[in-house]
Amino acid sequence: MFTGIITDIGRVRSVRQTERDRRYEVETTWDTSDIDLGASVSHAGCCLTVTEKGAGWFAVEVSGETLSKTTLGDWQEGHRVNLERAVRLGDEMGGHVVSGHVDGLGEIVSVTLEGGSRRIEVAAPEPLHRFIAAKGSVTVDGVSLTVNAIEGRRFDVNIIPHTLDATTLAGLQAGDRVNLEIDMLARYLARWQETA
Repeated sequence: MFTGIITDIGRVRSVRQTERDRRYEVETTWDTSDIDLGASVSHAGCCLTVTEKGAGWFAVEVSGETLSKTTLGDWQEGHRVNLERAVRLGDEMGGHVVSGHVDGLGEIVSVTLEGGSRRIEVAAPEPLHRFIAAKGSVTVDGVSLTVNAIEGRRFDVNIIPHTLDATTLAGLQAGDRVNLEIDMLARYLARWQETA
């Protein structure tokens, strides 16, 4: 489990196709000596397992399913990525409960300056947009955000200067694809209503 509070911006240092999957090595400013092999790390909102590590880097392997359902299939050497380690009991829950399971790909419609912040409008795919609520939580590329407003399939979020500095969201432009995870409560409520 994660909170959607990004603690590092990593950089993809190598990409290699294996017999089964794709292997990424990611550079980080974290002390990797206390990251266990098998640990879960959120990469732009996608929970991946650490399979190898060294000083200032770790490796993950990504399945074909994940590559087809997220933005990870587009990653090349040098790509910057939002990173978050899994929550430990007793950690502060600063964002919201995030599973690291990407629900779908959104597309950036517009980016508008508002004072020191940026308002980002995102088009969510059908039927995912039904589970996004005004003033509710959504995860965009691993970042926990509050939804400002919704119109049809589109929703917008306001990104404050701190979040722009601490994540990769400052680089978003119209047409970019982003990983979306809906609020976990919305997911389970929708499933309950379908089966009730």
